[in-house]
Amino acid sequence: MSHRTESPVGAPAPTGTTPAPPPRRGPGFWTIRRRDQLAGYLFVAPQLAGTIVFVLVPLALVFWYSLHEWNVLSGTFTFTGTDNYRALAEDPKLPGVLRATAFFSIGLVVTNLALALLLAVLLNQKLRGTVLFRTLFFSPVVVSLVAWTIVWGVLLQDNGGINGLLRTAGVHGPNWLRGDVTAMASVIAVQLVKNVGLNMVLFLAALQGVPHDLYEAARLDGAGRWRQFRSVTLPMISPTVLLTSIITVVGSLQVFAQIAVLTQGGPGTSTTVLLYYLYQQAFPFHHFGYGATISVLLFAIVLVLTVVQWQLRRKWVFHEQS
Repeated sequence: MSHRTESPVGAPAPTGTTPAPPPRRGPGFWTIRRRDQLAGYLFVAPQLAGTIVFVLVPLALVFWYSLHEWNVLSGTFTFTGTDNYRALAEDPKLPGVLRATAFFSIGLVVTNLALALLLAVLLNQKLRGTVLFRTLFFSPVVVSLVAWTIVWGVLLQDNGGINGLLRTAGVHGPNWLRGDVTAMASVIAVQLVKNVGLNMVLFLAALQGVPHDLYEAARLDGAGRWRQFRSVTLPMISPTVLLTSIITVVGSLQVFAQIAVLTQGGPGTSTTVLLYYLYQQAFPFHHFGYGATISVLLFAIVLVLTVVQWQLRRKWVFHEQS
C-alpha cells in the first residue's frame, strides 16, 4: 500500500516543475505614439479649421458663384455655366486692366526690393543714428493704410504740398493724380514708401546673420566691396530675397485702397488694376457672378506666379542648391 505525501499549502513547488507564466496582455489603444499623434492634431486643429473655413470654403464658393449670374437687388441667382468666363475672355477692357496690373506690380516689386536692400546694407554699417533711421523707415508700415493714403492724396493734388514745395524752387509741378503716367507713378511711390520698411527689416536681419569669416576670406582673396556683395552677401541672403519677393508680388496684386482713394482707377483706366476692376464689377455694377470670375482669374495669376518663384528657387537660392 503506497502512501502519497502532499505539500503543505504555500510550500514551493517540487524541484523540476516550472509555474506557468501569467498571460501577456497586448498594448492598450492609447499607446505613446497615438497620444503623440493626438497632441499634434490638437495643436494644428485651430489653424486647420481656420484654413478650411476662411480659405478653402470661400475659394469653393467663389468658383461656384462664377458659374452664376447673381443680382442682389432683384434676388435672382441663375446658373449660367461658363458664360462669365467667355465674357471675361471677350472683355475689351481686360487687356488694359492686365497691362496696368503688370506695370504696377513690376514697378513696385523692383523698386521695393532694390530700395529695401540698399537701405538694409547702409543700416548694417554700424554707423551712428542707425536706430533712428531704422525707426523712421519702418514707422510707415504700422500706420493705417487708409489714413496714409488720404494724407498722400492731399499732398499730391494740384495745389498740394508737393507742388507747393516745387513752386518755391521755381518748378511748376504736374497734376500728379490726373496724368496717365504720373498717376501710376504716384500710386507706386505711395505704396513703396508705405511698405519698404518691412522688407528692409527682413533684409537687415538676414545681413546680420552672414558670418564675418566669409568676408574676411573674400578680402584675403582680393575681393572688393562689390565682389563681396555679389559673391558673399547675395548668396547668403537669397532665402530672404525669395521670401520678400513672394510677399511683395502677392501684395502688389492685391492693391486696392491706394487706387480707390487716390485715383479711382483713372484717368481713364490707366490705374485700374485687376482687384479694383473686380470691385467695380461686383459692387457698383452689381455683377457679382462676373466679379467672382475676375477673382478666379486673380487667384490663378497669384498661384502661377508663386509656384514659378518657388520652382525657380533651386537655380538661385543658396541653401536650395544641391
